[in-house]
Amino acid sequence: MSFSIKQSALTTCFDVSIHKRSSSTICRHSFSPALNLRNNPRRTNLSVSKPLHISSIESIGEEKKAVIQCKAYEADKSQPVEAAGQVKSEAANRVKIGVYFATWWALNVVFNIYNKKVLNAYPYPWLTSTLSLACGSLMMLISWATRIAEAPKTDFEFWKTLFPVAVAHTIGHVAATVSMSKVAVSFTHIIKSGEPAFSVLVSRFLLGETFPLSVYLSLIPIIGGCALSAATELNFNMTGFMGAMISNLAFVLRNIFSKKGMKGKSVSGMNYYACLSLLSLAILTPFAIAVEGPQMWAAGWETALSQIGPQFVWWVAAQSIFYHLYNQVSYMSLDEISPLTFSVGNTMKRISVIVSSIIIFHTPVQPVNALGAAIAILGTFLYSQAKA
Repeated sequence: MSFSIKQSALTTCFDVSIHKRSSSTICRHSFSPALNLRNNPRRTNLSVSKPLHISSIESIGEEKKAVIQCKAYEADKSQPVEAAGQVKSEAANRVKIGVYFATWWALNVVFNIYNKKVLNAYPYPWLTSTLSLACGSLMMLISWATRIAEAPKTDFEFWKTLFPVAVAHTIGHVAATVSMSKVAVSFTHIIKSGEPAFSVLVSRFLLGETFPLSVYLSLIPIIGGCALSAATELNFNMTGFMGAMISNLAFVLRNIFSKKGMKGKSVSGMNYYACLSLLSLAILTPFAIAVEGPQMWAAGWETALSQIGPQFVWWVAAQSIFYHLYNQVSYMSLDEISPLTFSVGNTMKRISVIVSSIIIFHTPVQPVNALGAAIAILGTFLYSQAKA
């Protein structure tokens, strides 16, 4: 029998080997060692001042020479050495997730600010959406070519499964950009906080899923808050309102297609979103050319440069880069956390975007409008808790 006893106060790590001569095994769960080690010249200096407890027993070796290894730890310690290592690992993982969330929210706020700046000076949402996808796709292609990131291993079946996800992602992205070109950023995000209502309705009537009563009740403040906010919006625009609503529906369908089609696929996180951007870019480009066209883009570009100056180019570059980065970090976060935690994080992100945009753009907000936004966001939080 082999006891491995560890004590942090003194250098006390020793083994006591007892050959097993019978089939019976005796292992005491707690003891205060008073060992006679005179016959072992190598272990004459030993001092044990604290009681020790056996934490685990393992049987190792061959059957003829069975050995039982008992690992012990100090009795006044709160947990074994192995458990302490697990606690440190969990703490490091929490810090990692916290960094992901903070980065995700910060990047999203920066994107929305620059996106609105660009759309105010250059009201071409189809091209703006295309540039966002093109910039992210280019960044990832360079990363794969230079081996900064490992290129994903894909096949035709993967891209076939990804196609409906990309279609829904494209529609949602363009619709949200159209909305922000017509109304305030805060209003768009207030309406987009109603996405859980679309999720429940689509899942219930198209997929036949049922939900607890608490989930349905959580939709009341979401729908009511969005309606109150829309009714009291000072700069209400139907195109902006419908764009946000279509974006909600499209992103719900994207999530459903993604869950159904991507199960068991090896591509996830950063590379998954990169592939999604590439396919969405291929889908969106011909439609952007057909809806707006190079002539409108060129004329609008000259006007924006004359009004804003060279910094307008930086605005366009910033909104494109930050769009890809915040989405990339959000998908990386989803790999590390549960869908519930992600949903709560998404709710908090929307709050940060609404508040920051109101401050930066000096958006006039009536008290009733702010109340509607608060009710809708509260409903979104209750929905995430009810889905747990």
